[in-house]
Amino acid sequence: MFSPWLQCHVCSSTMELGREQLALAARSVCWAVSVAVAAPVGLWCPGGDGFHCQERRVSVRTQLLLLCSHGPAMLRCRAHSFPRVCPLVYPVWATGAGIFCAAFLTPLVALKASSRRAGDRMGCGQELDRVLHHMPFVAVYLETYGCQMNVNDTEIVWAILQKNGYARTKKLDEADVVLLVTCSVREKAEQAIWNRLQHLRALKARRRPARAALRIGILGCMAERLKEEILHREKLVDVVAGPDAYRDLPRLLAVAESGQQAANVLLSLDETYADILPVQTAAGGTTAFVSIMRGCDNMCSYCIVPFTRGRERSRPIASILQEVRMLSDQGVKEVTLLGQNVNSFRDLSEVQFQSVAAPGLSRGFSTVYKAKPGGLRFSHLLDQVSRIDPEMRIRFTSPHPKDFPDEVLQLIQERHNICKQLHLPAQSGSTRVLEAMRRGYTREAYLELVHHVRDSIPGVSLSSDFITGFCGETEEDHQQTVSLLREVRYNIGFLFAYSMRQKTRAHHRLQDDVPADVKKRRLEQLIATFREEAARANAALVGQAQLVLVEGPSKRSASELCGRNDGNIKVIFPDAELEDAAESRAPGRAQPGDYVMVKVTSASSQTLRGVPLCRTTLSRAAAAH
Repeated sequence: MFSPWLQCHVCSSTMELGREQLALAARSVCWAVSVAVAAPVGLWCPGGDGFHCQERRVSVRTQLLLLCSHGPAMLRCRAHSFPRVCPLVYPVWATGAGIFCAAFLTPLVALKASSRRAGDRMGCGQELDRVLHHMPFVAVYLETYGCQMNVNDTEIVWAILQKNGYARTKKLDEADVVLLVTCSVREKAEQAIWNRLQHLRALKARRRPARAALRIGILGCMAERLKEEILHREKLVDVVAGPDAYRDLPRLLAVAESGQQAANVLLSLDETYADILPVQTAAGGTTAFVSIMRGCDNMCSYCIVPFTRGRERSRPIASILQEVRMLSDQGVKEVTLLGQNVNSFRDLSEVQFQSVAAPGLSRGFSTVYKAKPGGLRFSHLLDQVSRIDPEMRIRFTSPHPKDFPDEVLQLIQERHNICKQLHLPAQSGSTRVLEAMRRGYTREAYLELVHHVRDSIPGVSLSSDFITGFCGETEEDHQQTVSLLREVRYNIGFLFAYSMRQKTRAHHRLQDDVPADVKKRRLEQLIATFREEAARANAALVGQAQLVLVEGPSKRSASELCGRNDGNIKVIFPDAELEDAAESRAPGRAQPGDYVMVKVTSASSQTLRGVPLCRTTLSRAAAAH
């Protein structure tokens, strides 16, 4: 039994409380909760007419009180009081001597109790002890594997579970439920999950008999792809839920609690979770991910995504803007718009835009599907998002090179808070391999797009994805990919050896005929080439001033800070007292979320180092540029 997260209806703040801080107030006795045992620990706020809060402030050491609405000890304040007729146990947020919003708190604990049990004045302690045994505080431990979409999925899952009365724990050994949000893009990613399950098997076996059985769930892409194998392999997993079935998790977990396995891997044509505001898992973070669409229609021959995440569907723009505004209000300074094919965004929720013509593809690009008319497009969304907060950076990933109309490039060039950084996944430098991959472009068309992007957005930072050892790839094909890396000179790269995935076109039509040792050698050469060229690209920044969004202390030194520049390159600099460029703040040390101007003194393939010049703002830095 563990304490819940609480959320205030007024300010939307959330709070996670430890087990030792969970208490139950009954009459004038404070009951401390440990697992499922309640014990009186002393008197608190004695008074015949109940507990009082003056001016909505409470001075208590505990941070959570569970008050029985029918009990003789009733929390009251000048403005609000709890109803006496509702048979619920209400959670009340009271942080030390801090302010709490009694009347507006979500009743996360919907425990039905008879009025006799809730209000028994003679045997209050014994009755409450029995009530405590049935409180639905189930501790959930979440682990995320794979891409940024899975990070966002984890936040959606937690939002759903939190609203259904579940608690969150960051300690694995405290968990009642362990949920793994999985990736299925490569075999290595799936193997990591199988290995993790063996560790969880041992944890499940060591669990004390007095505690409820540990329930284990596999969520996301791997659940969608391998449902039957997951459920039947060693009978370890209790719950399996695909990317479109997260709303069903409370029901699935309830079924699992009865000792049965439960699964839902149905794909949806319209599920976007648009009405669910994800709960940020990194409290106080400076950056956040916002999902704008799900699924993919491109059907590249190597890719499993259309089979694990379904067809493309976009969130209504209104719900995206609402989420970004909420993040801005919380102090988030950088938002990344997420989607499997983010720049093919198409919001069909507004009727008046459903007959709009489809935008043209990048020159020399094609698709395996017909152009889709209608809807508000990515350029409109990017325009609206960038207007919300001039001090919030905007990024987006992952796009497809075919969907870069000039209006998107022009918008990136014009708006100071849209990062001058683009992800252009090439996958291969060989036209022959690109055709086998069904990418819809040639090497020449891709390079033409790169030149056009650099002409449109001076100083743009480029990143890319590459797969080596794809079906039928020859040494000549490989060398063409090496030469593309040299010619484009990317700042950031993601390079992998090909891994055959079931259900894909390549699995049905092609042969995985490049030996593993050849894949390994080619991958090592690609990585070495990328690092060499990235080091040269980053060396060009030495001597320049870069605007850096501070993320926190460097992992290697507590005396240094780490952040990222506009091009998404990591920048490390000393943690020193700095002047404020606007002179609106006294000199001080930079904090996470601050913008700092840093003069670059050295560079590697992955990192810039420099000396801090001053604290500033995004708008001021853009005006001075």
